[in-house]
Amino acid sequence: MRIAATLALTLSISALHAGFFSTDEPTPQVKCVYSGTDGHCVEPVLKSENELVITVIGQGVAPSITASPAQAYALAKRSAIVDGYRQIAEKVAGVHVEGQDSIKNLMLTSSSTRTSVEALVRGANITNTTFKEGLCEVEMEIALSYSRFSR
Repeated sequence: MRIAATLALTLSISALHAGFFSTDEPTPQVKCVYSGTDGHCVEPVLKSENELVITVIGQGVAPSITASPAQAYALAKRSAIVDGYRQIAEKVAGVHVEGQDSIKNLMLTSSSTRTSVEALVRGANITNTTFKEGLCEVEMEIALSYSRFSR
């Protein structure tokens, strides 16, 4: 429910009303293309006439002490999948950021930042998995359509 409310706030009113008219044409997809390493989407707008496909790469490291190479691979892959889910949740639902600075005699004495994300992720697919030198990378994607959020 929070994801739907968050997306409704970010979408324009015209996009919300346009989604109630269904067509029989196949829904075109818009890939979420990243510009550089900053992680921002070039096409982040979800409209009623297309799907927004968000692609992320989750990373997981195998523990140094495991019973077998298979266990190391399984643990690294699970960690990478969880990281991928977190990245999808951050892009769809947003990140809550809390910061605190302490200043004494007009000088910064300490600074702390805490981030958190809370979301329900459904329909994410693993498209590719690689494992090299203890690092597992899992490419995941999720297709967001307007009809999913207008229910």
